[in-house]
Amino acid sequence: MIELDAVSRRYDGGPPALQDVTLSVPRGQALAIVGPSGSGKSTLLNLLAGLDRPSAGTVTVDGVRVHELGEAASAKYRRATIGLVFQFFNLLDDLTVADNVVLPAWLAGVAKAAAQRRAAELLDTLGIARHARAYPGRLSGGERQRVAVARALMNRPALLLADEPTGALDSASGEDVRELLTGLRAEGQTIVLVTHDLRLADAVATRTVELLDGRVVADGTTPTGAAAIGVAP
Repeated sequence: MIELDAVSRRYDGGPPALQDVTLSVPRGQALAIVGPSGSGKSTLLNLLAGLDRPSAGTVTVDGVRVHELGEAASAKYRRATIGLVFQFFNLLDDLTVADNVVLPAWLAGVAKAAAQRRAAELLDTLGIARHARAYPGRLSGGERQRVAVARALMNRPALLLADEPTGALDSASGEDVRELLTGLRAEGQTIVLVTHDLRLADAVATRTVELLDGRVVADGTTPTGAAAIGVAP
């Protein structure tokens, strides 16, 4: 699913945000990327999403050479291949929950009736169908993150990218999101999760990669996720 070959990213002549990262992720794997602030986690996620380009090396996702895409092709790639979940939800407050979820399908040109059916199925599956006509500002943080996950899954992405998905949530809402992502992993969804929450990494991921100063310093693949590389919860 993902192939990074000798990927580096440097900004404005400063120290590299990523240095010579080579990484292969098979389809259906849930991978957690951990490390301190400034270690290159978000840079790596942005490269996978086609939101940034490497200074050197190649990025291939689901057969697409992402590093070669122009702006328009990158946008089309994200609509077709990538689902994005952010720390602060990035929902549109002037749209209802249902319209927030269906928006990626509209942008992709999916027929209105088919898009609405898909959105209704996702809201029901994620336990938030009762909020379909509500506006995001009336929901709890955990509920808003569920809406964000539904939106990310709207176009059946090959790859789900989650950037600190529990970072803005209280402990109870964070547990809801952990269970949700664990369920998606069990269904075979390919996930790359960037997080400081080692309990989240341990619960969701079967493989954990640790970054430090832009380099991979540990890579463990076991059923216990973060514990595989000796990171204490």
